[in-house]
Amino acid sequence: MDNIHTEKGVLPAVRELLTGAIDYAGLFPPSNLSMSDAVINYAAYRNSNFSWMLGRFVLPVSQLPEFMQHAQDFMARDSTNMWRLSALSGEDIYETVREIENFNREYAGSVVIDSLEVKANTISKIDNTVSALPEGLTAYFEIDTGDNFADLVAQLSLKRQRAKIRTGGVTADAFPSTADIIRFVRTCLAANVPFKATAGLHHPIRCYRPLTYESNAPQGTMHGFLNLFLMTGFLLEGFRPTLLEHIMEEEYDEVFVFDESGATWQGEFMLSTRNIERLRRVGIQSFGSCSFDEPVGDLQKMDIL
Repeated sequence: MDNIHTEKGVLPAVRELLTGAIDYAGLFPPSNLSMSDAVINYAAYRNSNFSWMLGRFVLPVSQLPEFMQHAQDFMARDSTNMWRLSALSGEDIYETVREIENFNREYAGSVVIDSLEVKANTISKIDNTVSALPEGLTAYFEIDTGDNFADLVAQLSLKRQRAKIRTGGVTADAFPSTADIIRFVRTCLAANVPFKATAGLHHPIRCYRPLTYESNAPQGTMHGFLNLFLMTGFLLEGFRPTLLEHIMEEEYDEVFVFDESGATWQGEFMLSTRNIERLRRVGIQSFGSCSFDEPVGDLQKMDIL
């Protein structure tokens, strides 16, 4: 784990935007860490000056026993602050829920799985999953963005559920277009469906970089999480579609400025701190990242942290 620098004073707008925003997915590409290393990192991040930005530890439900082998000692030293997990569902939703309920019962007080991530490309899969959900478990549905996308979002809205968008991967073709992301966000917001994002959002600003940590890694354009969060806020405030595209494709970090009033893009377009609170409450909830150090380090270089 890289060293995380000491936190200075953080503006209220930055706090609103980033509190609990980064779900740690160190087990997944491109990091592909061992369970031991991922748990050690997460424990360190929980005790860092930037722990307020840290969300849940993400893992497949099938790896819960291995997780506890490595995490139990850390939890014993951190008994006053319960760990929170987001579990990726297995194929059988009913077996997944049984495993989660048994886990939460056995380790109550130390750790809780309160978030479930599940793929659902049909209305029936959404309905079956919702019928199996116990109280206190929030589900995020990674849904098909093809022809039946609007119907799936409508069903999530009807069932008062949440959506998930995959925003990248380890190959260039895994990254959705700007237009596709805006379409996803607009449809979710119109249907009152909060959402999260995952993959390809290691950096705050859109950039062209290697897509993995290998020396010969392919390169491609990566979406920025700051672009995505602020675009969501501007969409909520009714800004025109062409502006949203420009925000998503902005690659100059100096045009994003935070002050006591909120956040400004290009010195002209502003979201107040109250607007930012709203975008987190009803819009984007978090994003999954295999790195916590990179987002923090980049924000420090931008003088946002």
